[in-house]
Amino acid sequence: MKTQRKFTVVIERDEEGYYVATVPALRGCHTQGKTLDSLMKRVREAIELCLDVEDAAPPLELVGIQQISV
Repeated sequence: MKTQRKFTVVIERDEEGYYVATVPALRGCHTQGKTLDSLMKRVREAIELCLDVEDAAPPLELVGIQQISV
């Protein structure tokens, strides 16, 4: 039986209104969708693909997200 892992997903909206998801623990793992429902389906697929090619590196721990105005 496959052990489930939990991943933090950062969701943003781009200037064209698309939702963009990034998985910080998996380098290069990101996708986009027009709706949140389609985004969540696509991010699950992206995570599965990233896990297929991932090295045995330990996952990163998310410490926090900050917004900074410059």
